[in-house]
Amino acid sequence: MRPSPAHLVREFHLAFGLDARTAPTEVSPELAAHRGELLAEEAAEVAEVAVEGPLDRLAHELADVVYVAYGTALVHGIDLDEVIAEIHRSNMTKLGPDGRVARRADGKVLKGDHYRAPDVSGVLREQGWTG
Repeated sequence: MRPSPAHLVREFHLAFGLDARTAPTEVSPELAAHRGELLAEEAAEVAEVAVEGPLDRLAHELADVVYVAYGTALVHGIDLDEVIAEIHRSNMTKLGPDGRVARRADGKVLKGDHYRAPDVSGVLREQGWTG
């Protein structure tokens, strides 16, 4: 079994002397801005190759976005796997009890009457956040 992205990114941060917090923490505005810039750079690279390809470059750029997102979570001390699990739980409530899915014209899945919003604050509190 391969290590999780969170484990791999933590290994990278520790090896290169980058921030790696273990509990949810606010960081300096400068560090937060830097992480935002890194994410924006990676997202722009995905957008650049998403339509034209090639597929191997798209896969690379998508992985870079995930890697930087996990790094940003680590800098803030957020267990992103747990947050993703909560978002998934919430997203699954978009499915109606009859199995029907409401979609926008472009195919995006919409929230139905049974939708339950994610409790990300609760997840962070379980991780030690006091905000």
